[in-house]
Amino acid sequence: MKTLALLILLGICALRSEAIGECEVIAEARAASLEGYKGYSLENYACLAFYASNYDTSFQRTPDEFGIVQINRMWCNVGPKDNNPCGIPCSSLLDNDLSDDMKCVKRIVQDPNGLAAWNPWTEYCKDKDLSQFKCLS
Repeated sequence: MKTLALLILLGICALRSEAIGECEVIAEARAASLEGYKGYSLENYACLAFYASNYDTSFQRTPDEFGIVQINRMWCNVGPKDNNPCGIPCSSLLDNDLSDDMKCVKRIVQDPNGLAAWNPWTEYCKDKDLSQFKCLS
């Protein structure tokens, strides 16, 4: 009985998880006009998504971080009265529609820290060879 319950729980988690790849991230970043924006290549966004969530659009490392690049709740709206800079519900960052994620990323990158606002980018992507994140298709 415990085994069955565990299998059901794992199945639910697998259905909720929506992992994609670098090509989808790069396509959405390009669509949001992020190519070269503030000096960052498209591969920087794919690298960030990989190290922040392993390309899992429904990932939440903490209750305050949302989606494929783990956008902090200070940027998105958790409650109906919130009016944070990206102006979108945090819950919308947990689906496989990356257009709102990339628009919010663009807003965050406008700030002086740029992509350094994300620790995974600073630790794993900044000043690194990002050729593994090129989309060849």
